[in-house]
Amino acid sequence: MNPARPTVTHVAVCEGKIIATGTIDEIKGWGDYTLDDSFSTKVIMPGLVEGHCHLMAGGIWKFVYVGYQDRIDPDGNEWPGVKTLEDVKARLAEAESTLGPDEPLVAWGFDPIFLMDRRLDKTDLDSVSNSRPIAVMHSNFHLMTVNSASLSLANYVADMEIEGISIGSDGTPNGELQEMAAMFPIMRRLGINFREVGRSRESVIDFGKVCNRVGVTTAADLINDLPDEDVAEMTDITNGSDYPIRLMSLLNGLAQPAEETSARALELKKKCTDKLRLGSVKIVTDGSIQGFTARLRWPYHYNGAPNGIWNIAPEQLNGLVAILNDAGVQMHIHTNGDEAIEVALDALELAKIQNNRPDLLHVLQHCQMADRAQFRKMKRLGVAANLFANHLYYFGDKHYELTMGPDRALRMDACQSAIDYGVTFTIHSDAPVTPMAPLFTAWCAVNRLTESGRTLGEYEKITVAEALEAITLGAAATLQMDHEVGSIEVGKWADFAILEDDPETIGADKLKDVGIWGTVLAGEKHKIP
Repeated sequence: MNPARPTVTHVAVCEGKIIATGTIDEIKGWGDYTLDDSFSTKVIMPGLVEGHCHLMAGGIWKFVYVGYQDRIDPDGNEWPGVKTLEDVKARLAEAESTLGPDEPLVAWGFDPIFLMDRRLDKTDLDSVSNSRPIAVMHSNFHLMTVNSASLSLANYVADMEIEGISIGSDGTPNGELQEMAAMFPIMRRLGINFREVGRSRESVIDFGKVCNRVGVTTAADLINDLPDEDVAEMTDITNGSDYPIRLMSLLNGLAQPAEETSARALELKKKCTDKLRLGSVKIVTDGSIQGFTARLRWPYHYNGAPNGIWNIAPEQLNGLVAILNDAGVQMHIHTNGDEAIEVALDALELAKIQNNRPDLLHVLQHCQMADRAQFRKMKRLGVAANLFANHLYYFGDKHYELTMGPDRALRMDACQSAIDYGVTFTIHSDAPVTPMAPLFTAWCAVNRLTESGRTLGEYEKITVAEALEAITLGAAATLQMDHEVGSIEVGKWADFAILEDDPETIGADKLKDVGIWGTVLAGEKHKIP
């Protein structure tokens, strides 16, 4: 990723950083050295950077997986997907039989958009147990389906006209809950906290394993409450030489008043280390496109579903963004639908009129439905985009057929448009929403193939070289770390992905199949077990 030296034969490392690159004759001028030829038959790339994921990708496996696609857990075990509602209920029933009398049954990964005969509801879960509380978190983490026992705990037994509580044909809640305001009362009563799961020591360690398996050496945990005790634990874990990644964790921007969020972010920034970065803030505006809780502009959802749900009202967003920008806090703003993108850009524009901060690179996360006018506005405002390229494969067919319709689906996650307008961008997995694997994410951006084999937008394809830059330097730039990681250059950390194949020659169609030996972090080797 250094155009002055795109390919070299040797890299010299001193004190965990790159002191030289080139031929052995060029490097030996730096003095005595020890030659390690362990990787002489492999390809060394900059460590891959995952710019949007979640620590719970490590700890989520304590719950029952009921997703549609096959998945791999942190220890390399394969979990087959479930393809029908009956299969979902069977897996839940099997897990239910192993629980103690007072334990709730919690599952994750479910997505009704792939099981289109009908949506899972409370009667399905009541057939698994009508006494034990059951909660099934959808794959997007914006929706949850629960049984009658869980509804009763939160007193969701009648139509209270609360946004996000779906009502069945009998006029009572049918068990589907949309967005956090509706889900939280159930989660609190069942003791479910997916973010807390992600913060446990075991989960943080397992998260490192997830990253190591896919060549990632820097990862951004995109939302966390970050109390002092958790920060101390994360600092202790990441400081260990055996921990294989640099971790950035973003403060939840909606958990407290704007002024408190700003003050806390600045306080956290003082606690940064070489391997733990803090001080940025995550703001969630709308919800999930495939969950029909994203905010879309006219003509709204292709199948006629109602428009989505705001997690923060636009006028409140304006105030929060202005306060954080004024304080010098970097923001990463969740925007799936094009209306959410528009509202976020308007808020950033107002904040920049009040106080332009060229030292800050704010980022629109997901940014799936951005059109070319919105990319032009991003460029004008100096805003970056982190595009959810994995959606092209995992949900592209459903976006084409149900949520966006063909016109908008062909432009979704528009990497080429970002390049056209000079917008700093990267691509991501949002793990555990989809599996973390940056080379697969790059394959998605290059080939734009859906699960059925449909090409979703020929124009928006990018080259292999552009995709590799997106998962290294591009991601590092959105984290404001491109002066430290993202390329193999003098002065940067000696963080490498060690590959079995050359991604530049294996062919665009096989980019996702590149083998990974492991990683190197600050000169320390971390082989996949």
